Amino acid sequence: MTRTIELSIVAPLYNEEESVGHLYKAITDAVSPMGLEYEILFVNDGSKDRTLDNAIALAKADHHLRVVNFRKNYGQTPAMAAGIDNARGDIIVTMDGDLQNDPSDIPMMVKTLREGYDIVVGWRHNRQDKLITRKIPSMIANRLIGKVTGVPIKDNGCSLKVYRAEVMQSLPFYNELHRFIPALLSVSGARVAEVKVKHHARQFGESKYGLSRVYKVLLDLLTIKTILSVASHPMRWFTKLSGIPLLVALICTILLALDVNESNLVVETTLAILFFSTAIFLISLGFLSELIFAKGNIAIGKLALLTAQLNSEKVIEPESRINDEPSR
Repeated sequence: MTRTIELSIVAPLYNEEESVGHLYKAITDAVSPMGLEYEILFVNDGSKDRTLDNAIALAKADHHLRVVNFRKNYGQTPAMAAGIDNARGDIIVTMDGDLQNDPSDIPMMVKTLREGYDIVVGWRHNRQDKLITRKIPSMIANRLIGKVTGVPIKDNGCSLKVYRAEVMQSLPFYNELHRFIPALLSVSGARVAEVKVKHHARQFGESKYGLSRVYKVLLDLLTIKTILSVASHPMRWFTKLSGIPLLVALICTILLALDVNESNLVVETTLAILFFSTAIFLISLGFLSELIFAKGNIAIGKLALLTAQLNSEKVIEPESRINDEPSR
């Protein structure tokens, strides 16, 4: 009889052929003594080296390990989404696959989750990264995210997080959205805890992150702020926004009625029509948003669909619904 999975550990991998074996052993050593029925999901994010082959070899020897494979590189957030979509555990752990997160922190974080929280976030208080390209941008981003979202997490970028599965598997993912999961879940009243975790310098390979991702984070932050601000009352928000062009259109109409100079008639008429149309457009957007919020489903489709599971190799080939632009 198949036993219920209690714990799922999801780790995206991209060109980590040297890290896979060490990561598998570290996770196994950390979670085996917990006495829980667990599974490990390695998500190969279109690696160009032997990452997939090494992961498959490990999966053949251990029924706890499954491999999710992307045929090309989509990025960390879609890879995490694919792992979460296919996770079967009541508790889901996400972590990086480069050995910088320490699996030995998982038991402590799971214990904290069981104290009544919905999500436990890791805080790399002694971060082993480069100061200029990693630490300083991260500090600035974390403070900005905290101010904008109202959720004062010290380390949004730490991938080592523990979640209750029911609050995660209906959450949509795209771009760099995994950083904003605590903020998004706070909208539904999720209880968030942050704990100190260990962090190690990279042992193998090269970092896939750099300053180039800053603009993506800023754009996603703008998106998240919009969602947090207008999600519950989009019609009200768009109607208020339409007030400015509607007022300008009214002023142009009054000037049009009072102006006797025919040379200004064309300009005033054009401006009145333009701003009035803009106001109607914004109100229409509010109406459509209200319908989507009322009738829609936050989990509109899955980012990864299980299309084939090769039992001999325990490899899942998900069909991705994200855009084709690699993000890492």
